[in-house]
Amino acid sequence: MQTLSVNGYDMAYLEIGTGRPLVCVHGTLGDFRTWSAVLGPLSKNHRVISVSLRHFFPEHWDGVGDDYLMVQHVADMIGFLEKLGDGPVDLMGHSRGGHIAFRTAQLRPDLLHRLVLAEPGGELDVTLDPNAPADGASQRAARFAAAASKVAEGDIEGALKLFFDTIEGDGAWGRLPAAPKQQLRDNVFTLIGQAGENRKPYAKAEAQSIETPTLFIGGAATKGSLPAVLRALAAQVPGARTAMIEGCGHWMFEQAPEQFSTIVTEFLKG
Repeated sequence: MQTLSVNGYDMAYLEIGTGRPLVCVHGTLGDFRTWSAVLGPLSKNHRVISVSLRHFFPEHWDGVGDDYLMVQHVADMIGFLEKLGDGPVDLMGHSRGGHIAFRTAQLRPDLLHRLVLAEPGGELDVTLDPNAPADGASQRAARFAAAASKVAEGDIEGALKLFFDTIEGDGAWGRLPAAPKQQLRDNVFTLIGQAGENRKPYAKAEAQSIETPTLFIGGAATKGSLPAVLRALAAQVPGARTAMIEGCGHWMFEQAPEQFSTIVTEFLKG
């Protein structure tokens, strides 16, 4: 593990392989371990850098503070890429990390060579979804807020079950193996921060402004709103490609690591 000081915070990361940097950004309750299943195959062609965002493992955050904000994490990612100092990199984000990667591409396309968005998280505004609530709220966001409340009340298992089942379907938390469960537990207090992080919904003009060649990748079996977000953004990002992996859900890179790595590697060759 290495660290890089960015905006007054030591961002931890793992690095493996050689070649053009591929920076990997985890999603909610993840950390630099999120990408373990694909670090080997991806590092055959890239210098893979898997980073932990502010307040995620190896930090054991208690949920106290006012710097768990989407704009802070985006600023941290931009600062991290600047500090790497290796020219344009490939950037890959999953879920919440996909939102961060999208915003990084929107604000600093000069830092990027290619962009991979694995089921980016977030909400759509009315320009992308005429039925979107004006305040950007959604049933999914409400369930995440409820999970954060359970964390604050000390009901860790209840919070994790609500979070995971919201994404993967009822009963998914109970079927999850012990190791990935522990990784989510290690980051559970970040749910408190996420409940008030002031994340903006995606807008059509923002998607249309993305200049970086982009791949959207998802699990064909993913439930809930994430597939709709992927489709809406992919339809507006100029020249975007889309790949869906059959039989997989939101953590498609863990469920089909070889297929995921092949798709990503082929895209990054350009």
